[in-house]
Amino acid sequence: MIDILVYLFENYLPDAYPEPAVLARKLSAAGFEEEEITEALSWLDGLEHSEAVVVTLREQGTAIRVYDEAEQARLSLECRGFLVFLEQAGTLDPALRETVVERALALPDSEVALSKLKVIVLAVLWRRQHEFDALILEELLSDEDDREYTCH
Repeated sequence: MIDILVYLFENYLPDAYPEPAVLARKLSAAGFEEEEITEALSWLDGLEHSEAVVVTLREQGTAIRVYDEAEQARLSLECRGFLVFLEQAGTLDPALRETVVERALALPDSEVALSKLKVIVLAVLWRRQHEFDALILEELLSDEDDREYTCH
């Protein structure tokens, strides 16, 4: 599914990809498997509806996000630290962070790898047409997961 999201970034503008049925045919023609396509389209549909699910959050100031046990089990300390890094850099606000967390937890993976979380962040920012710094884009596109992102 992550490969399909990357394919969409490379081939379509945020609001310019075709309707789901047409997109499914194009993805199939590009060599993606039907199960993977169905999963990706369902995930993207969830992204469209996640705006309604995420509650409006007040300005948090110095508040921190506390993850429950289930979230901690699926999002490693490195992933959570990366989300803090993006918030401190001004790339994610609390509402976007919650959308990223919700979409990460929507993956079938028992633990979400940092590389997948980065693609999810890109997908959320891409679909919301949220502007961000070029250095952050470079960090999101980086395949290197050796940098430590820890929560302080």
